[in-house]
Amino acid sequence: MSFSAVTTLAVDQGDRPSISVVHPDIITAHILTRLDGQTLAAASCASSELHSFSAKEKLWRDASIATWPSITDPRVNDLISTLPGGHRFFFSDSFPLLDHSPSQFNFSPSSPTAELISAVDIFYKDQLIFSKVQESETESGWFLCSPFRVDLLDRKETVPTPIQHVGEDQKSLKHLEDNLSLSWIVIDPTRKRAANLSSRTAVTVQRHWLTGEIQLRFATILAGEKKGEYVQCGMVVTCKRSGSEGRELHVREVSMQMEGMEGNHLNGRESLVILQRAIEGGKRRKEVKGKAKYEEYLEMKRERRERKERREKALDMICIAAGVTIFIVFWSFVLFR
Repeated sequence: MSFSAVTTLAVDQGDRPSISVVHPDIITAHILTRLDGQTLAAASCASSELHSFSAKEKLWRDASIATWPSITDPRVNDLISTLPGGHRFFFSDSFPLLDHSPSQFNFSPSSPTAELISAVDIFYKDQLIFSKVQESETESGWFLCSPFRVDLLDRKETVPTPIQHVGEDQKSLKHLEDNLSLSWIVIDPTRKRAANLSSRTAVTVQRHWLTGEIQLRFATILAGEKKGEYVQCGMVVTCKRSGSEGRELHVREVSMQMEGMEGNHLNGRESLVILQRAIEGGKRRKEVKGKAKYEEYLEMKRERRERKERREKALDMICIAAGVTIFIVFWSFVLFR
């Protein structure tokens, strides 16, 4: 049911009856249960009556599970049940796209966290093809000092999908870009906050020139530790051919890493600080142009690299000039003393 049908009931214009004349059981059992989470949130803002009806936990639980099947995992379900607003609070945290800009840099995490939980769902044409929950401890020296990386599949593990390999040209890559979507929710159990770090749709789709594997990159650009710095929270889904004729695509890799503007991979300590700030202090927006922001980030990286190269070139010229000057002064002293 569309939101327009709900608002038609909710608005009182002249002789038109308000929604109060509709029996509450009809609204809660036959109208609100047909709405997805986004429409349910909009409907709750249409009138005080709808706001009251839509506050039921079961409505938000069903809407959240329909959006992210991974949260049926007992670990996540138990955690959501402890949130002040239950599934409604979780949905408001996780459905909007995250926008963590430098203006929020001064925000400081309130306390350290012992673990992060990833709830990941991959959809092809709105049909679930992969779902998993994984915990990542954040206190060991190995985590804090090693490059931050979350892998959801073992090296030899693959997941079959209904995706058919449709060709070698750019058209097949565009097909995957348009039809494959990723949700990667990171949950901080200590603060009882969550954020969806995926761009939903891929920002780049590339085929490996040698293996033929297809790599889809999803990314959110976050504010770095230093003012004016940005980092890429990148998620990669890699698919390879399988089946007797090699026409089926299987998911071979689902991973997350944090990358700095120098192309370096951030370690666990650096990544944890940035993720905590983003989850707790980042703004949630209905729409964020993920691909456009990613391209802006790449442009900033290019400009930064060019500035660095110009500085290094200028420094080289200064060193050469200083060396030539010293050489001339030395031989002048030797020959004309």
